[in-house]
Amino acid sequence: MSMMKEFRDFAMRGNVVDMAVGIIIGGAFGKIVSSFVNDVLMPPIGIAIGGVDFSELAFTLKDASGEAAAVTLNYGTFIQTVVDFTIIAFAIFMVIKAMNSMKKKEEEAPPAPPKPSKEEELLTEIRDLLKKD
Repeated sequence: MSMMKEFRDFAMRGNVVDMAVGIIIGGAFGKIVSSFVNDVLMPPIGIAIGGVDFSELAFTLKDASGEAAAVTLNYGTFIQTVVDFTIIAFAIFMVIKAMNSMKKKEEEAPPAPPKPSKEEELLTEIRDLLKKD
């Protein structure tokens, strides 16, 4: 088997294609959540705690001197990233939980077959007796 054919078979396997689609959708979902946190969620929180813009929260470790920029510890950006992660993790948890509940419904054991009628039981006994002889 040629190397190209093996690679094509590998790349076209369902799991690889599903994973690629998941990564693309996950990236887009991450951008949506980041926009939600930065543009919708954090401004009201900032106003509630006194008009603070989280992206501007930082500790200055070393002031700017000449052409050298100031060295800052940007903890506000970190807070926004933690909120992003928390929302994304919760959303993924809810999706996985929904998928697992649907999978459980599919995996439920089918109902037991109906009990054979008395006639079928009698015929089965007769057949078994005839096989013995």
